Amino acid sequence: MSVKIGLTGWGDHQSLYPEQTRSDEKLSVYASHFPVVEVDTAFYAIQPVRHYEKWLNQTPDTFTFVIKAFQQLTGHDRKERTVQQAKDIIKAYEESIQPVVEAGKVQSLLFQFPPWFDVRKEHIQKLRLIKEWLEPYPLALEFRNQTWFNDKYKEQTLHFMKEHQWIHTICDEPQAGEGSVPLVESVTHPTQSLVRFHGRNLHGWNKNGRKDWRKVRFLYRYNKQELEEWANRVKRLQEETKEITLLFNNNSGGDAADNARQLQDILNIEYKNLNPRQMDLFQF
Repeated sequence: MSVKIGLTGWGDHQSLYPEQTRSDEKLSVYASHFPVVEVDTAFYAIQPVRHYEKWLNQTPDTFTFVIKAFQQLTGHDRKERTVQQAKDIIKAYEESIQPVVEAGKVQSLLFQFPPWFDVRKEHIQKLRLIKEWLEPYPLALEFRNQTWFNDKYKEQTLHFMKEHQWIHTICDEPQAGEGSVPLVESVTHPTQSLVRFHGRNLHGWNKNGRKDWRKVRFLYRYNKQELEEWANRVKRLQEETKEITLLFNNNSGGDAADNARQLQDILNIEYKNLNPRQMDLFQF
């Protein structure tokens, strides 16, 4: 059994990096602290193959990547597409990640759907098609609409994910109306579970009209009691799954890295085979 703790992206976590660290060195330094990272840039654009090749070179052999699905695949751009157009985007996305696939370092491909992606037949069909088109890969599914987990559909949703072997992305986030989901502590994949920590900033969650809404939404620092509660959940999840990946996304105030290291300490986890830390070069 393994528990991998990491962060969403590696560019913003200033507490990890010495002052003079260049942006192109950050992943290498990040990989001296954590064994997994979420590639959030893949959501905004299909990344060039050369980027993945560079990131592989900067990380140790045991390091893995959770790669977000491109936003045109999840419908964040709100554009209608034909099945063939969707297939073409899938193909481009799949080709871009091949270096990571060939290196055996894909932890999962994360499909995070927008708040308006609710329970309806066409959305369920979309999930079926994506799973069919990307069958060889471990796919993680994250909802942002609570209809999937209301009393009427919760059990059907979980059954659907089990049937199609979607990795259920368990979310820790504020309960802020229809555009948020409850904490559903359920495993749906034979070998993996994914947890994403978005913080609990209830008043900032739905501030999408503000220019700085992303900073407001994820401004939250988990306290020790909250992390200890999560340590207990992780132990329960370990009884049902071989691998658990925990990703902290509460970084508006620079809290994600600190919270990730706190949870690592609470769980008494010490990672081996990370990149060497610069300071370690001077320890004899």
